[in-house]
Amino acid sequence: MRHHLLLLLLLAGLTAGPASAVTAPRERVTDVDRIIAIVNNDVITANELDQRMAEIKQQLTTQQIKLPPDDVLRKQLLERLIVEQIQIQLAAQTGIRVTDQDVEQAIRTIAERNHMSVEALYETVRRQGFDRSAYRDQIRNQIAIQQLVEREVTNQVSVSESEVSTFLENRQALGQGDGEYNLSHIYIPVPESATPPQINAAKARAEEVHRQLQAGEDFARAAVTYSQGPDALTGGALGWKSAGQLPELFVAELNKLQPGSISDVLRGPNGFHILRLNDRRGGAAAAEAVEETHVRHILLRPSEIQSLNDARNTLLQLRQRIAAGEDFAALARQYSEDTVSAANGGDLGWVRPKQLVPAFEQAMNALEPKQLSEPIATPFGLHLIQVLERRQQTVVGERARAAAREQIHARKADDRYEQWMRQLRDEAYVEYLLDEGE
Repeated sequence: MRHHLLLLLLLAGLTAGPASAVTAPRERVTDVDRIIAIVNNDVITANELDQRMAEIKQQLTTQQIKLPPDDVLRKQLLERLIVEQIQIQLAAQTGIRVTDQDVEQAIRTIAERNHMSVEALYETVRRQGFDRSAYRDQIRNQIAIQQLVEREVTNQVSVSESEVSTFLENRQALGQGDGEYNLSHIYIPVPESATPPQINAAKARAEEVHRQLQAGEDFARAAVTYSQGPDALTGGALGWKSAGQLPELFVAELNKLQPGSISDVLRGPNGFHILRLNDRRGGAAAAEAVEETHVRHILLRPSEIQSLNDARNTLLQLRQRIAAGEDFAALARQYSEDTVSAANGGDLGWVRPKQLVPAFEQAMNALEPKQLSEPIATPFGLHLIQVLERRQQTVVGERARAAAREQIHARKADDRYEQWMRQLRDEAYVEYLLDEGE
């Protein structure tokens, strides 16, 4: 999930090289280290903020994102540190414990992804001014945050089969297919239970940012400066997203845009959004329709007690009784030796090509709706078959359903994360001790 993966940049791999992507470890408070914020029962110090400033500046420079003024960046980073501290505190309070083995495995993973040994990674970190112990503490905190988010957010999201089916049907109707969008995002939040003046203030702020963008302001710099989204410090970049991973509000707007263009200000449930479509790929996939058949049967199995001819004659008698007006379902429940379908009156449901054995399918395909077959031999026995109806249906394979399920889960997890973090932030005690002008 994008939101907490950004907090776990260390675990995801050092995308801009070890020097630029390593998050500054938490410094221990000393007598000369000034406290700049109180977060519940812990503090954030000036040294922590200064080290994060240096790291983020290097990262943004590497990504060729224009830097905002220092005071703006400091406020953005302080808020990010506050959010992280709230999560670390909650993880500890709820019993999450990260072992030394967990930390060592994470560090090995980081080293491997950057094609270096663990000792080389430690040396790189040391050159940045961070000792081994402090670096390990930072990794431990990030693992704790990851485990917390997985428990409180990711694992709490479920996706039903009906949601998957509805998603695929809507995608087909809209002609979205497998298209993907590369986009960037600026988010101006609205407080929970916001008053009309608060909503108007957020809207005015978003509209001012939009005016600056239209006047030529760099989108990434504006995201770093103004956005309150978890992607703000990467210039608002969300990367490639499928339609299913994005809110419908975003998809509808992105479909109107050309690569390189900027959306209008969009009003979402939790605030205001501005999008930039960087690129798109893929498109509507051609829908492949197949004929499905709703079919039922009565099965008799030849045995030592019932010969093949006896079974055939019984089915012929049943066929005559059904043709004379007796209920197929009632006779199936009484006579059929397919115990699963017999309980449903012999109903096999809707079947697609190649789902049944060839002899059965061939006989079924030769029938008109409501027509009865002659006794048909298959490896399972003798069948009396009746087709109820047919329909054309779009084929959606398990791979497509699995992809849809993943996209829906990601979108729902993002929504849940936003709500969860808003609640945590609102409930936390935060006192700012920054001097005016900082």
